[in-house]
Amino acid sequence: METRAPFIVVGAFVLAAIVAVFGFVYWLNNTGGIGKRKTYQVVFSGPVPGLLVGAAVLFNGIRVGEVTSLEFVPDRPRDVHATIAVLEHTPVRADTKVGLDFQGLTGVPVVALEGGERIDAPRVQGPLIAEKGAGQSMTQAARDALRKVDTVLSENSGPLHDAIGNLGTFADGLARNTPRLDNIIAGLDRTMGGGSAPARKTTFDLSPASRFDAPIRPFKGTLAIAEPTAITALQTQRFLFAGDDDKDFADAQWSDALPQLVQAKLLQSFENYDIAHPPFRPDTAPEGSSRLLLDMRQFEIVTAPQPHAVIALSAKLLDASGHLRAARVFQQEAPIETLAPAPATKAFNTAFDALARELIPWTAAHENESSR
Repeated sequence: METRAPFIVVGAFVLAAIVAVFGFVYWLNNTGGIGKRKTYQVVFSGPVPGLLVGAAVLFNGIRVGEVTSLEFVPDRPRDVHATIAVLEHTPVRADTKVGLDFQGLTGVPVVALEGGERIDAPRVQGPLIAEKGAGQSMTQAARDALRKVDTVLSENSGPLHDAIGNLGTFADGLARNTPRLDNIIAGLDRTMGGGSAPARKTTFDLSPASRFDAPIRPFKGTLAIAEPTAITALQTQRFLFAGDDDKDFADAQWSDALPQLVQAKLLQSFENYDIAHPPFRPDTAPEGSSRLLLDMRQFEIVTAPQPHAVIALSAKLLDASGHLRAARVFQQEAPIETLAPAPATKAFNTAFDALARELIPWTAAHENESSR
């Protein structure tokens, strides 16, 4: 009896273990979450990047199974067949939508099932057909979208370049004509009855140079004088100060924006120098004309140590072929007796006269050399 007792204990333990294993399996199949499964075949008409056997199957976002196999279709190279096993009670019907979803930051692919709207839709009898492009990840979609944008930009590079150039031209013209636009808007405002009319400003003008020191060198060719280029601050009719102290000149303005005003007065000054060979504006100059390019650097009142007017221009003379013949910076100053618009205009006229009587002979000398 003593010898058989240990064997009885061991046998009872083994029998209890076998019963426990069968009980655990029964629990898994009924209440543990595995349950009976039903298999479906899913047809993807395209690549399924990253999809693996064992990947989750979700129905309306809830996990109901996994992928059990993946295989190619020999006679349809683009198709991929996937077999999925889902819980038997999953309502997979004829109108169920099938696709791939990419979850998490790493983009792990899962098979996504989405229930249809019809309650009476029949159960699926054949394979589930995935939506076209279901295997396209967000990264691939972004790449395709960027590729399309790049194609559109490449095909329309010429019109886009022209459009940007037109915008630059429009912005430049708008900046140069800001004072005129302000007057137009103010006039419309008064016409519509909005606000009182602003105080009328006193307009001042420049005088062209008329007396030149001998000897006079007539021009041998034709010359075109372009409108001076200038920064936006100089494209105005206001009297400009080196600082911000322009309160005494609020009711005064020049007769035109400064670049246009300087161009017009230089054309008149060149005519006064040699009326037989007057200069032209670029749009009316004959073919083969030399060109005088100007850049306005200063046209302002400096108040320290004593008020004085300053005009500075950079000049470049190009021959008919566009080659640079000469370049120089011209600057003239004149004192202002009293800091007021009329005395300031007198000082600017003095400075402009001196600058023109220096610029014009210099241009004639170098232009005649290029005409030989």
